[in-house]
Amino acid sequence: MSAIPANARAVERVTRVCGAHDEARALRLALLDEIQRAAGFDAYSWLLTDPETEVGCAPLADVPCLPELPRLIRLKYLTAVNRWTQLDVPAALLRAATGDRRERSLVWRELLASYGVNDVASVVFRDRFGCWAFLELWRIDSGARFTTAEAGFLTGIAAPVTEALRRCQARTFELVASAPDRTGPVVLMLSPQLEVRAQTPETDRYLRILVPPDADRRPIPSGAYNVAAQLLAVEAGIDHHPPSARVHLSGGVWLTLRAARIGEVVPTDQQDIAVTIEATSAAERTALFARAFGLSAREAELLSHLVAGSDTHRIARQMFLSEHTVQDHLKSIFAKTATRNRRTLLARATGR
Repeated sequence: MSAIPANARAVERVTRVCGAHDEARALRLALLDEIQRAAGFDAYSWLLTDPETEVGCAPLADVPCLPELPRLIRLKYLTAVNRWTQLDVPAALLRAATGDRRERSLVWRELLASYGVNDVASVVFRDRFGCWAFLELWRIDSGARFTTAEAGFLTGIAAPVTEALRRCQARTFELVASAPDRTGPVVLMLSPQLEVRAQTPETDRYLRILVPPDADRRPIPSGAYNVAAQLLAVEAGIDHHPPSARVHLSGGVWLTLRAARIGEVVPTDQQDIAVTIEATSAAERTALFARAFGLSAREAELLSHLVAGSDTHRIARQMFLSEHTVQDHLKSIFAKTATRNRRTLLARATGR
């Protein structure tokens, strides 16, 4: 039996799974079972991303180096080889990309090699509205590398999975958002090596919701590690996206994580990193809403004017359109977002 028909059937199974789930974690777990059947792997990490900054959040992972998670994330963000932000194809293989010189990859050379990782398949889930996730599959100690056919399968599933992931993010805006209950600032202090230095009392509670830990273990601040690692990548010239990410907390509530250096006495690379966690602003949330629902540039612009309080007449003047055209754009937005009036649209977009 040829590889092409087998891959086609596997892509069809993945596409069916994509249509059966509207929550990102459940979707990813179901998809991993299908991916395992078509392109076996020994370990994986699958992160959703802020579609604009492309910084990872909401991780789903099973890797042997979890005790070294901060180091893994830091090295991953500092590695240019097959970095999800730089891939010009949906799927790429480590051994193929390096011509079997895997030591060209910083994360492989400094960490993955010691765990016997033989090859890594990297997949980015991107469309014209943004980057929604990236997936890495590891093969360990098997001696087997990922094949061209397997890379073809991963490329073939990228489009339907991307659409499904974006739909899952859009689904969160249909939930009733309530302001997160907090009594103080939410800040996590990390060392330059991403070790936790300190945190405010509210931080632990937020982290437990973002990434629920097992039993009585302390939550792993993976979201904070990711934005902090992106800060290091920007400083190293590896990537230019800002060190921030919007992440769905629960119940329609979105939070924004940002990383910045603090202290001026020591050189920058020795300064600690402060990661702040705060409710996503109405403007940032609306921009994410527009991307998740696939609004066109003009529709997104019109929505921003609505959020600012403009009426149809004023929007027409601001966008140099007729009022009739403004109404046509509004009808399209209502259809895409499954809303029927401006009040519901604005409530879902801004969370207010």
